[in-house]
Amino acid sequence: MTAQPSDSRAMPVTDLHPKPADLRNEVISGLRASPKTLPCKYFYDTEGSQLFDRICELEEYYPTRTEIGILESRSKDIARAIGEKAVIIELGSGSSIKTHVLLDALINPAAYVPIDISRDHLIDAAARIASRYADLPVWPVCADFNGQLELPEHGLDDHPHLIFFPGSTIGNFDQKGREVLLRKMAKICRGATRTESPGRLLIGIDLIKDRGRLERAYNDSSGVTAEFNLNLLQRINRELDANFNLDHFVHDAQFNVDDSRIEMHIESRTQQLVEIDGEEIQLGAGERICTELSHKFSIEGFAHLAEHSGWTLAESWTDPEDLFAVLLFETL
Repeated sequence: MTAQPSDSRAMPVTDLHPKPADLRNEVISGLRASPKTLPCKYFYDTEGSQLFDRICELEEYYPTRTEIGILESRSKDIARAIGEKAVIIELGSGSSIKTHVLLDALINPAAYVPIDISRDHLIDAAARIASRYADLPVWPVCADFNGQLELPEHGLDDHPHLIFFPGSTIGNFDQKGREVLLRKMAKICRGATRTESPGRLLIGIDLIKDRGRLERAYNDSSGVTAEFNLNLLQRINRELDANFNLDHFVHDAQFNVDDSRIEMHIESRTQQLVEIDGEEIQLGAGERICTELSHKFSIEGFAHLAEHSGWTLAESWTDPEDLFAVLLFETL
């Protein structure tokens, strides 16, 4: 698709953003569990989304630039495999940086539907896409894509659906969660009932590699990832009237070889009592709160999982170092 700058236009936003009560309930429940957890989806308020954009520019954080490199170098092959007039549905769209590469390559895409939990970030990114691609309808949806999800009604079912899920975000889910989400994606694609083309999924996965490179990617020397992780507590302070003292916590990320995943935590430096919207949470010295899991895959292993969730592998592309893979699936 040829990018044509135009004036940014107003776009109706389908707003399914989680309610404040959802945040409170999930935070309290997670911190009362053993071990303690916090949902990684709440990283992405405005500040958190901006911090993640900075992470993506770090030398140690290879996934973003490697995936973009694959998309750029194999863009013609990807466009050929996807075909014409597809509706592009991006889950967790963020800044839509990679979307530009995809849209530049595609042949007459029918529409772009970015879905993200951070409303302000979503609207800004959608406006940039709408400005860059003058003839492309853009229909943003503010939602947690792992929860209630509705596509806007704009004749989208007349065209084949492509779900774009870059960044190895699928690695943040455990095996059951991955299967549930992949089935939901297949159901969305099968919703395009007025077309005979299969639904498609273009997904990025981070490949298994040496432990040192993985841990450096999540423990950058400039401390941006630590700031991103601890910003979750700052958000809870602001939105739930909590009193986390960020100086009493430290970021930690380590690779679990047995489960093939990075485990990211916030660790309490001292024994402390924290109040959250009238609830008290006790933390021991050295006690950790798990904020994110990031699983790493082989192409064969992930394809096997996807096949049990309604997808068959059509194409795969990797970088020269086999750090990352972009996979194209079709609905069974």
